[in-house]
Parts: sequence; structure tokens; C-alpha cells
Amino acid sequence: MKTILYIIIKEFKQIFRNKGMLPIIFVLPLLQLVILSNAATFEVKNIKFAYIDNDKSSTSRALIEKFNASTYFDLLTDFPSEAIASSAMLKGEIDVVLEIPRYFERNLQKEKHGTLGVTINAIDGAAAGVENVYITQIIQNYNKNIRTDLAQISDAQIQPITIETIPLFWYNETLNYKTFMVPGIFVLLVTMITLFLSGMNIVREKEIGTLEQINVTPIKKSQFIIGKLFPFWVIGMGLLTVGLLLARLIFNVPMVGSLALMYFYTSIYILVVLGIGLFISNFTDTQQQAMFIAWFFMVIFILMSGLFTPIESMPKWAQIITEFNPIKYYVEVMRMVMLKGSGFMDILPQLIKTLVYAIVMNVLAVWSYKKTN
Repeated sequence: MKTILYIIIKEFKQIFRNKGMLPIIFVLPLLQLVILSNAATFEVKNIKFAYIDNDKSSTSRALIEKFNASTYFDLLTDFPSEAIASSAMLKGEIDVVLEIPRYFERNLQKEKHGTLGVTINAIDGAAAGVENVYITQIIQNYNKNIRTDLAQISDAQIQPITIETIPLFWYNETLNYKTFMVPGIFVLLVTMITLFLSGMNIVREKEIGTLEQINVTPIKKSQFIIGKLFPFWVIGMGLLTVGLLLARLIFNVPMVGSLALMYFYTSIYILVVLGIGLFISNFTDTQQQAMFIAWFFMVIFILMSGLFTPIESMPKWAQIITEFNPIKYYVEVMRMVMLKGSGFMDILPQLIKTLVYAIVMNVLAVWSYKKTN
């Protein structure tokens, strides 16, 4: 035990002595959480909106005003023809064009229906889908109002049957996207920092030659690995604390569940990350190699974790692959505990899988580490 303690003290001294590592530990997490949490959003705003009003009636002007009043659309200008509007969309000057046909108001009054043309720049398919939903909602609300305004006197006593829905939003009442993203972002914070530091630190020992000196000492393999990785386990837990504080103070993310449960799960999850970092370092000779390999796996894990893209929307084969993604379970657990207030039994399936993952990765890492006397 005393040997392990000496190695831990030595590692902490080495970490804080390395001036290049300190910004990675203390500055990068803050920037990552603050910037990504504000930038990573699926909300579509500031949509560049233009229109072609061929009717020029009070009804068409009222419809355009509905779009102008929306916080999602930036009403830019009107175009005299479809050709000019198409040219502007081709140049990227506008995102949406609403075309109101001639006799739009007359058709509503006489024939009780009208048509509108909507052209959307769909290079970004996801954004185009969201824009289409916004446009449909505005037109539907306007349609409900115009029905009453244009009703004939003979129909005044006929009350249309309407169904009103009253939505109830659980776990994120304000529909704030940051509430959804922040727990996932500091999952990345904990994962990336602990993975890169653990992998690069051991490889650095190879580069400067101290690993060979340690290998010829009577220090046991288990003592060396525990002493080497424990400081990064402590740093990972510290990063979780920083992330929780920033999530609460800056983004006002609710924390409904147990903090102890979050720390308990994180303590096991970090063992998974440290095992992966040690495993990578055993097969690399330079910090550059370790960084590239770690980043390669990190990109795959992040994209298939459900952080940015719902796992349910992935192909079936991709959903099967995500079962082997530890970040997926961590993201699920943090959102469940923080936002839903889930308890131990609720996260037990993810906890068991993470524990098995930790055991497997650390056994492989220890087995692949060669200590020669």
C-alpha cells in the first residue's frame, strides 16, 4: 500500500509539473462545457424568410404579418416573381419563400379554401424539416382565425367542432434545449479528459525512458497500474463536480435525482475510460499515436451515443452496435438521474453493463501490459 501511495504522489507531482497538461485539465473542460452547451442545439432560429404576394389583399398581408411576428423568422423582403426568389435562394440569401397566389382572399370567401406555395432550402434536411413544422403551425393557427373572420352571416349560428389539446411537458417544462444537452456535454468532458490524460501519460513514460526504469524495479504490475491511473480517476471525479456546478450556476439545469448516485455511477464509468486509455497506451509508442487512436474511438463513441442523434432514429445494425458504447449508458444515466430523478433500480441495467465493461477493459489492459524484469 505504501508503494502505491508513493506512485500516486509521484504522478500528481508529474501532472502539475507538466505545464502543457494543466490547460487540458482546467481550461479545456470549462470552454467545452460553456461553448458547446450554447452552440450545440437543434433549435432553428433566424430563418431568412421572403415572400411573393400576388394577391396583395388584407388577408395576404395579415398572413405575412404572422410570420413577421414569429421569433423564428427574419422577414427580409418581398419578391415580384418566382424566378427572382429562386435566384436569391440559389445564392443562399434566403431559406424560405412563401408564395401567395392571386385571388387568395376571394377563394377563401367563395370556395372556402385556398392554396399556398412554400419553397424551403433543404440542403440541411433536418433544419428544413423543423422549418416546415414552424411554417405549418403558423398557417394552421392563421387558418383557424381566418375561418371565423370570413364566416358568412348565415353560418354564424353553426359552431364548428374543435378539439383542444393541453400539453403537459414532463422533466423539461420550459422546453429549454440546454437542459437536454448540458448533461451530455459534461459526459464528454469527463470522458475525453480522463481518456486522453491516462493514455498520453503512460506513453510519455515510454518516450522519456522512465517506464523502462520502473519495469526493472520490484514494483508489481498491479501496484504500478493502480498508482498510475488513480490520479486520473480523482481528476475525473473532480471534473464531474465542476460540470455539476457549472450546469447549475450557469445553465440552471435541474438536479432532481441523487448526487450520490451520479458520483457512484461515474466512479465506475471512469474505470472503463481508464481501462481503454491504458489498453491504447500499451500498443502505442508516442503520445501522438495515442492521441490519434483515442480520438478515433472517441468520435465513433460520441456520434453513436445518442448525445446528438436519437438512437431510435439509427438503423437497426447501428442500434446493435451502440450496445457496446459505454458513453451511451453514461449519457442515459446522467439525464435520467438529473432530469427525471431516477433511482438505483432505474439505472441498474446501465450500471451492470458499465460494470462488466469496466472489468473486461481493465483485465485486457492489465493483461496486455508487459512488465519485464
